[in-house]
Amino acid sequence: MEEIARPLSALPPVGVRVGAFIAICLSGLAGALIGYSLIALQCDGHCGLPLGLGIAIGAVVAAGGMAVVAVLVMRALGEWREVTDRSDAGHAPL
Repeated sequence: MEEIARPLSALPPVGVRVGAFIAICLSGLAGALIGYSLIALQCDGHCGLPLGLGIAIGAVVAAGGMAVVAVLVMRALGEWREVTDRSDAGHAPL
């Protein structure tokens, strides 16, 4: 069987990018729920603005943190793929 050569690209596979996007969205949702809970437990009366700020800040902080983790994972995956490609081509360091 012929092996189809894939083009050189620094982009991670589509499945990995979709998984990273879903992980960022889910962590943003979790952060929003945590932010809401923290404010709801501490506030009595009219709490619309503080609740909204808690939701927004929680979502942004959690999604931002997960985005950093996702980028690091995708970079590590790219480096690992480069090492295995070099090894398969016979250019691995001794």
